[in-house]
Amino acid sequence: MRALSIAATGMNAQQTNLEVIANNIANINTTGFKRARAEFTDLLYQTERMAGVSNSANSAIVPEGANIGLGVKTAAVRNLHQQGELTSTSNPLDVAIVGKGWFQVEAPDGSTVYTRDGAFNTNANGDLVTLSGDKVIPNINIPIDAKDVTINRSGQVFATLANATTATQLGQITVATFINDAGLTPMGDNLFKQTDASGDPTVGVADDPGFGYLTQNYLEASNVDPVKEITDLISAQRAYEMNSKVIQAADDMASVVSKNLR
Repeated sequence: MRALSIAATGMNAQQTNLEVIANNIANINTTGFKRARAEFTDLLYQTERMAGVSNSANSAIVPEGANIGLGVKTAAVRNLHQQGELTSTSNPLDVAIVGKGWFQVEAPDGSTVYTRDGAFNTNANGDLVTLSGDKVIPNINIPIDAKDVTINRSGQVFATLANATTATQLGQITVATFINDAGLTPMGDNLFKQTDASGDPTVGVADDPGFGYLTQNYLEASNVDPVKEITDLISAQRAYEMNSKVIQAADDMASVVSKNLR
């Protein structure tokens, strides 16, 4: 009975949906996290009668066909890159991007990866790094005697060195944009990597046309909406229950048939 396998695909789809929602809720306090949404498509159709062909008895054209769907499948898990709320931290090395753009980070293998998490720190050499110790690109070194570190809207980093009375520019934080942010692949640790789907990055200066601007002493919070996630969770649970009832109904019908054949 096809209903059993069709309903099974529905239960599998809602299980995937539930897992995506669970991950969103688990990362509700993760800096720079972007919520995901499971998207589904229907499976192949089994044609019982084809539309648009001649009737077997005469030359009349069949106006409507009979196509039985075989269920549902997961098409994609899309990351939704809307802006998260800004959270004040009072830490001069915390930076948030407002608008489009990604911080560039040097991965351990030397490749460039991307993040919206601007919770930066310095390593033993004074280089600006992420919480995982990966260097920010381009490299910015903050000397041990630097005071009053300032990062402006366009990403210029200034500090007062030693006994100087004026600030010195230490470097420039650049940002990258992609034509398709949803095509970036999440790697964990708040990092994303470029793919053919995302296209090549366009690197530029923050606050220029087409790029967001930077805000010092702030971090971008997760864009997860707890009310929406709970609503989606209830909807997924109900859909799972309905598919379960279809399996139960199909089993009852099969049981009636088998009893009558005895």
